[in-house]
Amino acid sequence: MPIDYEAARALLDETFRDVEADILRNQTPKAPAGTSEAFQAVFESATQAFREALVGCVVARSQDRCINIRFPYINLGPTAFNGRSLDEEVVNPFLQRNRIPSSKGPYLSKFRRSVGFDESTNRGTRDVGAYGSFLNLLAFLEGTDDAGEIQGFLRYLLYLFARLREASAIAISRLPRISLEQYDAFIDGLMDVRSGGRIPVLLVVATLHAIREYFGLDWEIEYQGINVADAAAGAGGDITLRRGGQVVFSAEVTERVVDRNRVASTFNTKIAPNEIQDYLFFIRERGVAPEAKVQARQYFAQGYEVNFLEIRQWILMTLATIGPRGRDAFNRNMITLIDAPDMPRSVKVGWNETIERLVAA
Repeated sequence: MPIDYEAARALLDETFRDVEADILRNQTPKAPAGTSEAFQAVFESATQAFREALVGCVVARSQDRCINIRFPYINLGPTAFNGRSLDEEVVNPFLQRNRIPSSKGPYLSKFRRSVGFDESTNRGTRDVGAYGSFLNLLAFLEGTDDAGEIQGFLRYLLYLFARLREASAIAISRLPRISLEQYDAFIDGLMDVRSGGRIPVLLVVATLHAIREYFGLDWEIEYQGINVADAAAGAGGDITLRRGGQVVFSAEVTERVVDRNRVASTFNTKIAPNEIQDYLFFIRERGVAPEAKVQARQYFAQGYEVNFLEIRQWILMTLATIGPRGRDAFNRNMITLIDAPDMPRSVKVGWNETIERLVAA
């Protein structure tokens, strides 16, 4: 049965999205039993062909158990598969699209001239140990028909590719001069990037910095790292804005719908203990439940302001107000935040892709 390239693309894309989510949550998928050392050797090798060819092999194995994954050239037998075509049509474009360090293809470098994946191909190999580990990983795939084990193998393999990307430098695309209408599409695109909640916070922080620069305000803008507990850090929210040491307002940036319990919990744990008079929830569109607004009105009667702002609309109105000079400040601050050394590479890739779509449009 020929390999379904569309299904192969979908498999890689869906699995890699899960892997990126793992990295954003600082979670590591488990290597299949007995494969950890072999994976390590393959990914430490300077010969990229081993790990890149492995992707095509696991994709082929996942689609058809009758394929001999050691035969990546059709002329090697009736159970062979076209490894080079699979790489050129699916695997290499996947690696390039996701900014993963890779070669032009394993079948253009190491595995040429209709070779099979066996001991005979070891002759002339610089990294004999890594090639042996590559063969051991193929043996693992050959030894299982279980779809869950094969998918677990692919997930761990793509996780290691993602870690390669995390260790590499990704150049950040500069945001060109764009109109307010284009900012609307740009912000929407950024908000759709899977970032573990980072991008909404950065958008708000960059906007506050732009306001401060434009009006020459003596604001101190503090914001929390992702997964840092507010209580542990002594903060009243994701963002705290001070002037002269006094809190102007604190804010929570959330992608989840804010309900009554969320408002009550925030009041009891952050607002009241820190005596914060002005507290903002920056939310997505339709991100607040009606009963949450009722609860906020009750706190207003007690002297506390609790308000809800839709992120995209607030940013657009602010950018319209502060003009070209303020928008330049927003762009500059946003790039600085995205280009931080500890920013996950998946977020940087998402930023670049959003700009590419904007420019193409």
